[in-house]
Amino acid sequence: MLGTARRTRKRIGLGRIVLDGGLLILSFLMLVPFLWIIATSLRLPKDSFSLPPAIFPTAWHISNYAEVFAKVPFVDFISNSLKICVIIVIGHIFISSMAAFAFSRIAFPGRNVLFLIFLSGLMIPGQVTIIPQFIMMSKLGLIDSHLALILPGLINPFGIFMIRQTMMSISFSFDEAAYMDGASRLWVFLKIILPMSFPAVVVTSVISFIAHWNDFFRPLIFLNSFEKMTLPIGMTALTGAFGTGNLSAILAGVTLSLIVPLLFYIFGQKYLLDGMTAGGLKV
Repeated sequence: MLGTARRTRKRIGLGRIVLDGGLLILSFLMLVPFLWIIATSLRLPKDSFSLPPAIFPTAWHISNYAEVFAKVPFVDFISNSLKICVIIVIGHIFISSMAAFAFSRIAFPGRNVLFLIFLSGLMIPGQVTIIPQFIMMSKLGLIDSHLALILPGLINPFGIFMIRQTMMSISFSFDEAAYMDGASRLWVFLKIILPMSFPAVVVTSVISFIAHWNDFFRPLIFLNSFEKMTLPIGMTALTGAFGTGNLSAILAGVTLSLIVPLLFYIFGQKYLLDGMTAGGLKV
């Protein structure tokens, strides 16, 4: 039996080595495009399409990054995107968490039906609603304004669903004990349920931030002034007329644009798995 146990442990160890090696290879393959982007941003433009393509730069031309700031108001694009994304995330979490609390902890007539109506919004593509949104923003005089991007982004059925699922998994004994001590419903929401739902809040914050940071379609429709443009649409200026811009400078801009969402993701990554699994699929 001792020999059998040793052979079993050996097979498990060998299988673990093969699995870890396969995952490392797969991870490297997934990183190759990002390595190529960074490497190309440091090359001369004439070396961008060399064959075979080089993953690592042979020369370091930091001037490509300086060209980004010289050709476009890159800092303004960053600040516009940050302003819009931060306001949307704060407002979205404020609204979604309160709606999730109502759907999960308050028994009112038609609660489940109303929740299903909210969920049906997940099946409607954003492109379908862009025309009524444009007409509404036009009547409100918000075209070429950041509010035209902020207001529709405040409500997201996915965020309500995510936070509600986590709140449903929290025992109602916490609420009952607090109510017996004389706590108000608002106090229970702010001091007990919302802190316990923090992983789901972080998940929805990260998803919402990255989605609006990378959004190209809606800013293209609602914004006209160059100084009000967000980063994705403002970056098109680097391509130049007929797409003849410096590819190295373009990819330098792309590399810089990755820094903010990467930092945001690093901050919330430890909560992502917890938030995705904490609520399960309880309805």
